[in-house]
Amino acid sequence: MVNIETLVRKNIRELKPYSTARSEFAGEASVFLDANENPYNSPYSRYPDPMQRELKHAIAAQKNVAVEQILLGNGSDEPIDLLIRMFCEPQQDNIVAIAPTYGMYKVAADVNNVEYRKAPLNEQFDFCADDLLKVADSHTKLIWLCSPNNPTGNSLNRQEIVKTIEAFSGVVVLDEAYIDFSTHTTFLQDLHKYPNLVVLQTFSKAWALAGVRLGMAFAAAEIIATLSKIKYPYNISVLAQQHALQQILQRKDEVAQWVQTLLAERTKLQAALASLPCVQHIYPSDANFLLVKTTNANAIYNRLVGRGVIVRNRHSVELCAGCLRITVGTPQENATLLELLASDEMKTL
Repeated sequence: MVNIETLVRKNIRELKPYSTARSEFAGEASVFLDANENPYNSPYSRYPDPMQRELKHAIAAQKNVAVEQILLGNGSDEPIDLLIRMFCEPQQDNIVAIAPTYGMYKVAADVNNVEYRKAPLNEQFDFCADDLLKVADSHTKLIWLCSPNNPTGNSLNRQEIVKTIEAFSGVVVLDEAYIDFSTHTTFLQDLHKYPNLVVLQTFSKAWALAGVRLGMAFAAAEIIATLSKIKYPYNISVLAQQHALQQILQRKDEVAQWVQTLLAERTKLQAALASLPCVQHIYPSDANFLLVKTTNANAIYNRLVGRGVIVRNRHSVELCAGCLRITVGTPQENATLLELLASDEMKTL
């Protein structure tokens, strides 16, 4: 059994967090004279609930987890950074992650001056737990897994994920940003089994709220309590909380329909791309994007940009030479992309 407390940095364990009257107060009040706010222009004149209580209760019901297992962040990037600050001593501890994967894991490690070690995926973009764990040592505090993975689009082998969680003496962070597009089951309902597991999800993808910037971290209450201690007090704005709450309570069915539409469009887009001369291979995807190997990724990317169509050039990423990552858009957006890729100028590339 992993002892989470012993993994937490000493200064974080002993930290006395910044306290607000709003975080200490629970209940109903009609007069707020605690935070030096301008009382006019309600409700935006008031600081947001630092604990995001109403929104967390809605998420808990939606995800079938306890409120105490939820941390909300400014996108998933905030909990990514907080986890590193919670567990990793700069210039002493390290992080292990699969490669290729989401680039912010390394950026956050570099910002915190923490060594970042890569465990390359195989040719099927999957991993072996034993090989991954060989990259770790006694100073490895965190392992990062992303499933479905970005930029490859595939879901990782569940048995290997479980093996990693059970064998690792630190914390495993599983990023499920694209889980709503996958037929694979989330690990949220396994949190009670694994006190060293953190699951990340987001409102940016299936929920279509990328501009709201709202990420979710789910873990044992012990981990969430410490993350809450080191986060900035008012990290989620009133507008973000209200908008996400409205989406959960009033638009769940619409969100589900968006997901089904995108999955159908992904199938159509994959079939259409496969017929193009500039496309050499399309990798299987459990996400709302496709990783596509092309005849000349740099040239095709530049031509598309010149026509006002932006995709992601992944040519310089490990195991992704010649690849473009293409998000599934609306039928009209997809048609525009396909028309450009089928044009005579692309046939020469």
